[in-house]
Amino acid sequence: MDVQKNGSQPSRKGPEASYSGPVRIDPLFQAHAPARATGVSVTFEPGARTVWHTHPLGQTLVVTAGSGLSQSWGGPLETLAPGDVIWFPPGEKHWHGASPSTAMTYLAIQEQLDGVVVNWLEKVTDAQYPAGAAAKPLPMDK
Repeated sequence: MDVQKNGSQPSRKGPEASYSGPVRIDPLFQAHAPARATGVSVTFEPGARTVWHTHPLGQTLVVTAGSGLSQSWGGPLETLAPGDVIWFPPGEKHWHGASPSTAMTYLAIQEQLDGVVVNWLEKVTDAQYPAGAAAKPLPMDK
């Protein structure tokens, strides 16, 4: 048995290369071989978001608080609320973050493949993250 006591793992700031705006990452669990699943709690301040990214074995998000947005490459902008569960298949290019006016927290669960859980890509542009965005497809940069 391995018990991670509350407060035993320090929070960290989301790195600027992977996030836009203030983001706090709280580690929850790491994979113990042969298991591959890892989990974190991530809190985004209003307007904060990830960069575009993929996961080699997919990702599940469970929204626990606030209001958020997410989008897969070329797909519609989705609004997120507490209790929503989102699955991103392996290799699907996507981003997620808080709404323009409200913070959001989610639990992120993903598996590692050869030690890799995420492949970070380019920043989400302001045109791709509009304030007060409606749930519609957004133009993607080529």
